[in-house]
Amino acid sequence: MGIIDLMTLLMGVTMGFLAFLLIGGVSGASAWIFYPGSSSTPKLGKFILASFLGFIAAAASSYLGQYFGLFQSGQMLEWVSAIFASCLVGCVFTALAK
Repeated sequence: MGIIDLMTLLMGVTMGFLAFLLIGGVSGASAWIFYPGSSSTPKLGKFILASFLGFIAAAASSYLGQYFGLFQSGQMLEWVSAIFASCLVGCVFTALAK
């Protein structure tokens, strides 16, 4: 619980660390699984990296959106931007890695 409170204090994010981890991880992993390309041997390291990059993109989109005043914490647009950013980063990374 302490890490979530720390993220809320530092970034003004009430969605929390775990929500960004879930959104980013799922969208990054989905991009890696469903993106067409040569996947003869699945590599766990790149799969985890795609999930981590999705998490970073979701957190960054929320932080930057709040910083520039596009939305406030907890609004629906924050969720949409987090999902869109993590999917975009996951797809770009997967396209370059496969």
